[in-house]
Amino acid sequence: MDTCIVLLVLALLPQLVMCNVPMVTSFRAIVELVSDNSRIFTGESLHLRCSIPDIHGSNWSVEWFRGSEKLPETGENFKLWNAKIKASGKFSCQGARKTMIGIIRTLQSVPVEIEVDGGWAILKPPSRSTLVGDTLKLSCRLRGFPPIHETILYKDGIEVMRQIGQNVSFYLSNVTLGDSGMYSCRVSWDVRRRTYSVTSVNTPVHILEVLSQPLLEIHADIKLYGAKKMKLICHVLYNARAPAPPVHYYFYKNNEQLGMAKSKNYDLVTKALGQYSCRVKVPQLDLVRRSKPSSFGDLPE
Repeated sequence: MDTCIVLLVLALLPQLVMCNVPMVTSFRAIVELVSDNSRIFTGESLHLRCSIPDIHGSNWSVEWFRGSEKLPETGENFKLWNAKIKASGKFSCQGARKTMIGIIRTLQSVPVEIEVDGGWAILKPPSRSTLVGDTLKLSCRLRGFPPIHETILYKDGIEVMRQIGQNVSFYLSNVTLGDSGMYSCRVSWDVRRRTYSVTSVNTPVHILEVLSQPLLEIHADIKLYGAKKMKLICHVLYNARAPAPPVHYYFYKNNEQLGMAKSKNYDLVTKALGQYSCRVKVPQLDLVRRSKPSSFGDLPE
């Protein structure tokens, strides 16, 4: 039977090649923003670069997309010149190469969202994620170079800070989760005894915890773990800067620790009724978080 299947595939292979059946590798293209800002004014330019993480060093051509639309541009570098508002969108790239069995493509990259702003002011958020305890820098960028005399920062429509002079950068120190929100800026300047003011559109700012509260999940599938075992899985979000210090996981039954600390977020334990929880610790950062207890089985009240 296996021989028949192989012969059938070999017989169909020329037809598959002639029909140019698409084939996709496990490689995913990576798109990188080379320019400083993903939000630009109309008339400005922007630069994206695409790379293919192929350890074999194969020769790939590059295709570019805005949303589901394939763009005429090809090659590793993509440059948006004299941008118009309609050029806004989510840009991605994909590698392609010809082989003896047809065209093989990579997976499309995770898209980068580009926004072209027709206004006069843009609030620039941080280029990387902001964590609890960080200093948040927000800069108000203005079209042209007018003599600025005042800049105001707003969060959710409420004034947060104002400063006099040419400085258009704001610094919020030791931020918390409560500092997340929609931020905007307003810039004012005087020309010929007249005052002009412009306001940017709202820009979302998200503050992340370095270590979130863990959530314990209990798996007791007999087919996977047998009748006497079950798996405890400790889910947590860990957002430390690279190189991130190691995380230690601890598991508990009725507040008593089950064995030693784990380097993985799971443990296989004896199946038994009880209240289970997990604790996550990052010793180098002096961070500890514990999950809420999860019950397994019918516990007596």
